Amino acid sequence: MDRRSFIRTAGVLGAGAAATGLAAPAIAQGNITWRMVTTWPKNFPGLGVGAQRLADRITLASGGRLTVQVYSAGEMVPPLQSLDAVIDGSAEMSHGAAYYWQNKSPALSFFTGVPYGMTTPELTAWVRFMGGQEIWDEIYDQFGVQGFLSGNTGTQAGGWFRDELKSVEDVKGVRFRTPGLGGRVWEKLGATVTNMAAGEIFQALQSGTLDAAEFVGPYNDLALGFYQVAKNYYMPSFVESGLATELVVDKKKYQELPDDLQAIIRDVSQAEYDMVAADFIANDPRALKTLVEDHGVQVRNFPDDIMEAGAKASVEVIEELRNSDDALVKKTTESFIEALNLLRTRTEKIDAPYTAARQKYLKY
Repeated sequence: MDRRSFIRTAGVLGAGAAATGLAAPAIAQGNITWRMVTTWPKNFPGLGVGAQRLADRITLASGGRLTVQVYSAGEMVPPLQSLDAVIDGSAEMSHGAAYYWQNKSPALSFFTGVPYGMTTPELTAWVRFMGGQEIWDEIYDQFGVQGFLSGNTGTQAGGWFRDELKSVEDVKGVRFRTPGLGGRVWEKLGATVTNMAAGEIFQALQSGTLDAAEFVGPYNDLALGFYQVAKNYYMPSFVESGLATELVVDKKKYQELPDDLQAIIRDVSQAEYDMVAADFIANDPRALKTLVEDHGVQVRNFPDDIMEAGAKASVEVIEELRNSDDALVKKTTESFIEALNLLRTRTEKIDAPYTAARQKYLKY
């Protein structure tokens, strides 16, 4: 896929497009049109496609009674202002990642991805069955919105680096694009961290504003063209072990919907969470093969001292949140730690030994 074909709309478009997007939602003959703003470029593999598919499925399942119109990154508002558009009423829905809004509450990062944190199945279990959703609701109640899991990338790649990393000393001073709590971990390792939307990263790498960047993994990174600038591709990410995306809705408007339309939004979001995860699992290996065989990318593992230092820094970051003066941040952290300590016993005692045995013994 041509990188430019889906990032043309990633920047902020002109005032005319914005004015069109801010028109009042259409309500006629009992039918409603809601606007979904996203943080993703148009037709972006996995994430942008997943947002559009979610909107289309809501529209179809409701028989058109609730039509969802999608505005890709920059078409209505800048990508990292998507949540604000729902809060201020400019849009009814946003599709992004909760850790993009950690300036509103650090607790939101727990519902996207935590350094050395939960894998995709573990995060799903915590949110759906172990009180995570209820805590998430408490956090978003402060802003008048409701969040739903809407997709998952699985364990991500660690990032693209111009220069090979041989030890933790090589991290110091590196200008690195990485968001969320993971960004705080990399800062503790000595990197200079910034966050930016998907459509802005390539230019920043190309211009030298960034020395390194991570976004998701091979499926997205191939499309974004990072291999054209940096050839050292590190895996796995130790700060994004099961990244989830979110659908956020205006809570008051959501609760005013009939029960069946509320259920459609909730259930389609859950279905898309699983669908997007499958999309990444299927296409990451294909994209990685292309990166290596067609573009000469060097796939590397982080040196052990970086992995170890990252784990130590991750504990420090989580303990800081655990000791927060904000009662809700503290509550979220405690719930996450309790769930992780239980869930990891299954992952480490059943899943990990199985995959290790398969790697060692199974050959076709």
